[in-house]
Parts: sequence; structure tokens; C-alpha cells
Amino acid sequence: MLNTKIVSGSSHQDLSQKITDCLSLELGEVVTEKFSNQETCVEILYGEDVYIVQSGCGEINDNLMELLIMINASSRVTAVFPCFLYARQIRKDKGWAPISAKLVANKLSVAVADHIIAMDLHASQMQEAAVLEWIRENLSEWRNCTVVSPDAGGAKRVTSAADRLNVDFALIHKERKKASEVDRMVLVGNVKDRVAVLVDDIADACGTICHAADKRLSAGATTVYAILTHGIFAGPAISPVVVTNTIPQEDKMKHCSKIQVTDISMILAEAISRTHNGEFVSYLFSHVPLK
Repeated sequence: MLNTKIVSGSSHQDLSQKITDCLSLELGEVVTEKFSNQETCVEILYGEDVYIVQSGCGEINDNLMELLIMINASSRVTAVFPCFLYARQIRKDKGWAPISAKLVANKLSVAVADHIIAMDLHASQMQEAAVLEWIRENLSEWRNCTVVSPDAGGAKRVTSAADRLNVDFALIHKERKKASEVDRMVLVGNVKDRVAVLVDDIADACGTICHAADKRLSAGATTVYAILTHGIFAGPAISPVVVTNTIPQEDKMKHCSKIQVTDISMILAEAISRTHNGEFVSYLFSHVPLK
């Protein structure tokens, strides 16, 4: 990957370093500072093919502005978004609700990002292969499992995973009191005497995941696992919870032994390599690159 530099924003430098290690590159230098009025100033010392790694965690709004400035300071740039900022606000659920994810995408376009690489934009293909690999390698009883979606919106995700594992699937229909509070859940499918594997994209307060786990256990599931792409964890969790490292988990793991992390740096590194070389990134929809 000649004339290529990978640089890191402030959000997740550990993942940025792991990606560059996978590609046998050195992390590029970035000078970042804040003025007394809290404006962000960034200087990137390269005019080459630049890949900027910035995840949707930490000081989210500051990190978004930092990313936009970093993009604007480069000539040819790809924004690598392990966790896309404002990804949950991807549709109108009320009359005057904004589509904030579209706003972020428009800002990236105005800042002149040439490409965007992200994990799980409410479309499961890119992380699905990693999920299946984890299930096969870590669950000895995976052939007797049911893959479960905690809501109807994830039905396509779990049916695809279940088909590739040749196992059953189930989903939960949920009725909400408000955006972050679930009123009632109805199970559609069979988990009796089986391992239930909950698969979802984002875990924030974990209310939905916890309710879904309780529903699985009351329906006769022997064990419940949760496999999530982005673990925000602003509330309780169930045991065990498997998340990727799109968001740093070290501090949360110190306080909760239930959390297990699977590294996706090699997937992002392969996506960067394929983008740079003009190869199909769709290869990663069905293959997990090996370190």
C-alpha cells in the first residue's frame, strides 16, 4: 500500500493502531489542539491517500467536528467509521423527527470524503461473517441454537445468519411506551430447550436486550447469549455479552466480567486494503480475514 497513510482521530486510537499493525503500516502523525474557545484545530502532515479512523464514541460531537476538519485538511481521503455517528437516527419515526444520520452523511460529503467505511449501518452484511465465526468457534452447542432478533427490524439480519448456520430463528415483536422504554414483548418462534443467541447492532441502556433475554428464558431457552456490534452499555447487561471493539471496552470490562470482546481490526484493515487496490469489499460479506 504505497503512498498510503492511516491516521487516527481522538475517539479510538487503540483500534487505529491495531488496523495499521494488520497492514504493516505506521500510524500517521496528526497535530490536534483546541483553542481557548474550544474550537478544534487539526493539521495532517500528508497529502497522500489518507484513511482517517474515527468511531462514534467518547465526546461524539467534538469527534465528529474533528473528523470533518481532518477530512477537509486532506486531499484524497476515506473516513473509516467503525461505529457510524448518529446511525440510530436513520429514519423518521415521527412527523417532525430529523434524519440525523443523513445529516452526518451530507456533512461528510461537503467535507469531501471520497469513501466511507463503516460497520453495521442497520444492514448486516459486513459484520455477519464475524458473528458466524464467533458462534462456531465459541459455542460447542451452536447446532442446537436459535438465532433471535430482539425486534422486527433485525429480522433480515437473523434470518440470514440462521440460514448460513442451518439453524432456526425467532424474533420479538415489541411495543414501546417511548423510544428507550419497552412496554410489552411477544416471542415469535421456538427456543424451548435450545441455546438462544440474540444478535443486534447497538446496545445502549440494554433494556431491550435484558427484556429479550428474560423472554427467552421464560420460553424455555437453556442459555442466552447476546452478540452485538456496538456496545455503548449505558445500563445493565446480561451474561455473557459479546461485542466488537468498534467502541473501546476496556473500562467497561473492568467493572463487568460479563463482557467479551471480539476484534474486528483485521476486517477494517482488509476493507481499507481492498478500497485502496480497487478490489471488491463485498468479499467481506461472506469471509472473515485471518490474522
